[in-house]
Amino acid sequence: MKYLGIDYGTKNVGIAISDDYGKMAFPNTILANDHKIIENLKKIVSKNLIQKIIIGESKNYKMQDNEIMADIYDIKKILETDLNMDVDLHPEILTSAEAERLQGKNEMIDASAAAIILQSYLDLKNKK
Repeated sequence: MKYLGIDYGTKNVGIAISDDYGKMAFPNTILANDHKIIENLKKIVSKNLIQKIIIGESKNYKMQDNEIMADIYDIKKILETDLNMDVDLHPEILTSAEAERLQGKNEMIDASAAAIILQSYLDLKNKK
């Protein structure tokens, strides 16, 4: 099963894609969060034969939804409906900071954060 990982931000959306077996996550690209975001996500899903989507769940340190979660819930619902596909949320606390710590600050930080989110999800799933 092939997975898409999303690190959703107000300006940029980081994208990661798993291998065909759903074992490893790889940074893929960064999309502008604009009026074409849903269309661009659908293209990536179609082109890469994605079977499930994982979106980072943005919470504060008290485990309460951050302001951006309203947008994430909207994107989740649209993708589930339009693609007739499962979309799961997975915790993303400090993934951008972890990506920067691992690779330094660069233009692919959001995609790397998406890969961290997706890899964490895959590790939990494959542990069962």
